Amino acid sequence: MQPQDVAPRPAPSSASSADPVVDVEQAEAALVEHYPRLARLAYLVLPPGLGRGRRVLTAHALAQRALPRNRTTTPVIPAQSTGREVDPGYALVRLRVVRMALEAGLPLRRRAWPRRSQLPPLLPHVRGLKLFPRSGGADELALDQRLSALSGPGRAAYVLRGLERLPDDGVRQVLAAAQVADVDAALREADGVPGQYGLLGSPEFDPCSLQARPTDLLRRRQHTKAALVAGAALVVCGALLGLPGDGWGPDGAAAPPYAQNPAAEAALDPGKLAKAAPAAWKTSARTDFSVWPARGDLTGDQELLRRALAVWARPGESVGVSATPGTQTGGPAGPPQLLYAGDVDNARVVILHDGLRLVRYAEPKDGSAGAALDFARTDGAGRAAATAVVLGRADGNVRYLTAPWVTKAAGRDLVEPDSGAKELTLTDGVTSPLASPVQQQSGACTSWNALELTDGSDTRVVTDLGELVPARLTTGRPGSAKDASGTKALDAWAPYACSLGAVRGQGVRSVNAWVFATQPLPDGTGSGAWVCTRAETWRGAGARVLAQFRTPGGVQGAVAAKAQDVPACGERDPQVLAGVLWKSQGGHWYLLAAGGPDTESIEATGGISDSADGNLLTAKAEQGARAELKGTLDSGRTIGGLR
Repeated sequence: MQPQDVAPRPAPSSASSADPVVDVEQAEAALVEHYPRLARLAYLVLPPGLGRGRRVLTAHALAQRALPRNRTTTPVIPAQSTGREVDPGYALVRLRVVRMALEAGLPLRRRAWPRRSQLPPLLPHVRGLKLFPRSGGADELALDQRLSALSGPGRAAYVLRGLERLPDDGVRQVLAAAQVADVDAALREADGVPGQYGLLGSPEFDPCSLQARPTDLLRRRQHTKAALVAGAALVVCGALLGLPGDGWGPDGAAAPPYAQNPAAEAALDPGKLAKAAPAAWKTSARTDFSVWPARGDLTGDQELLRRALAVWARPGESVGVSATPGTQTGGPAGPPQLLYAGDVDNARVVILHDGLRLVRYAEPKDGSAGAALDFARTDGAGRAAATAVVLGRADGNVRYLTAPWVTKAAGRDLVEPDSGAKELTLTDGVTSPLASPVQQQSGACTSWNALELTDGSDTRVVTDLGELVPARLTTGRPGSAKDASGTKALDAWAPYACSLGAVRGQGVRSVNAWVFATQPLPDGTGSGAWVCTRAETWRGAGARVLAQFRTPGGVQGAVAAKAQDVPACGERDPQVLAGVLWKSQGGHWYLLAAGGPDTESIEATGGISDSADGNLLTAKAEQGARAELKGTLDSGRTIGGLR
């Protein structure tokens, strides 16, 4: 039924001074005497979309609510087709039933209060049983389907004609009194349904002759159990929240507490924070974040630590929360380990570790509102991965907290490896500021700063990718890659350093660059280098692979193919195959393709058809041509090209 079929309910004005006045007692007598007919009338006019069970209860509710509260006038209704005059009391309650049944079919509107008849009835109410009329025959079913296609006023017109035996003038008067906007349209709709009026008296449409069946017993049992559990939980939570305070200090930017219990309080008690011994890393079998000592000049500031723990457990609206992909941001399961607490530039910073995650809390030193909370996964970190943590970023610079075994730190531009390393001071493990590539403005990439860390005879290079833990850089064939330290490794990384921007904010643990092939150019101008860079993540999934090609004199490599969540160019499957359309200085186009050292042959099909033995293929091509690559390994296995 469309909303415009029934006009909004105005103040009663259809009754004239000559209309009969009905007392409440007279209306009650008519209601009791004709209750089955009125309930059937409501059932037939109600929208079938309510379902048979709800239509039954709603029909009874409307019939019972048809009783007026005081003396009421009712329009004079013409005689029925049988010639019998209509009792004014019955005419009144019938009109009220029709009006409320039509209102029940109106759609709910957001900006208007729902009418009582539009809501499920409170009474009568049946629990544990489904009630519905007895089933009729095929004719009754067909009639019900035809009536369901009518609007509410159309159904009412048909039912008043058939069940009440009213002439069209009487139908018009009842519908007009029920505030139907277009009575003639309702009558035309009713004309479209065959006049099978005798079927309206069938048990199919009798809400007073019902069948009963049980509701879903298993679901009812589950709902009962859930209600009991929810009630018990409310009682327990109410008791906990009603307990008096126990002296906890202010929690800064933390949200209000939702519960307090011994386990939660232990995790939030700064006095129970774990702290590794200063020299534990020298004798421990593990060399990861768990053996880092607590450093910084605020490790004894209990109020700062309490705020950090409280915000971790319940970050409020003024807290900016960030997390690397795949990192949970829930509170600690128990007392975490303190790694750092101190002043960093314009903020007070706390670094915590719970065995699986590193958490950085930062609040403004000037006491202004707000805080920052950063999460990063570090599960499975070894000595090589647990070398540094970002303490803070300010003015395009980044400060790191280094591992206790780091003896020297320096900054290095990967794009210009010959420029040498710039030594950074270390103060209690904290480096002096280093320009971060993450803070560079968009545009041409002219430099990429990395952090070089020395631990005795080992030197490692890590880079800031906008996250809490910097990514480790390595070079070499997967499975035997080494840290990107030394002249040869740094020279290998130089043309591809700017491609690191493609994996910012991805939770990257390490990035390896492997020169898997060198290919002579067909115009005799030198050889091009094929490099595969693979970024591994802390969560395992989401690894990103880039195949890049660099020609002689090229400052940076060009991305020829890329893929994600594939084993290619990794420890599990170091094989790789990629191709690129290349234009020579003479204006000729070629397909250049290369595979790893284990590639026995390469075949190109599609827009370019050619093949070659070995791991290199050079074929003449047209501009814009596309080809499918297939490589065969020494073992006989075939691989496809990266896309």
